Amino acid sequence: MLARKLPLSLEAYLEEEAQSPVRREYLRGRLYAMAGSSALHNRVALNIAARLLEAARAKGCRVYMSDMKLRIRDEAVYYPDVMVVCAPGPPHPYYEESPCLVVEVLSPATAAQDRREKRALYETLDSLEVYLLVDPEARRFTAYRRAPEGFLEEEGKEVYLPCLDLTLGAEEAFRL
Repeated sequence: MLARKLPLSLEAYLEEEAQSPVRREYLRGRLYAMAGSSALHNRVALNIAARLLEAARAKGCRVYMSDMKLRIRDEAVYYPDVMVVCAPGPPHPYYEESPCLVVEVLSPATAAQDRREKRALYETLDSLEVYLLVDPEARRFTAYRRAPEGFLEEEGKEVYLPCLDLTLGAEEAFRL
């Protein structure tokens, strides 16, 4: 077997990923296998997606959970826990590129990456209005909201999501 040439092109990654039994994220030519999520992580992500779905449908937006990729130019491809896309037109069959909302549910294994690497790349997306970090242990939200001066950080037990004109509360997100 021949060794894989690194860095891998985005096109080669997308072709491989379509056939791969293991989900892998892509960052600047390197692949990173994804860890499985806990039951708590999964329930919180599902609660949030369920809450967003009706509002998204009414506005003609799409809601995705962790199996849909988010492509950030040719630099990165991630699998956000929840993503809302209100951009017009048919989506690519394997990824989206213009979310207005990205949600990551924090876990001990991924929290640092979600707070630094992913945040830095997500905030480069022109379409992004809110990057929402959800801490299931503390039962709190940290929202990075687009403002004229850049992204501003807000913390609390509820968060307003402008692209859906919806306020998400902790009781809804953390209901078990």
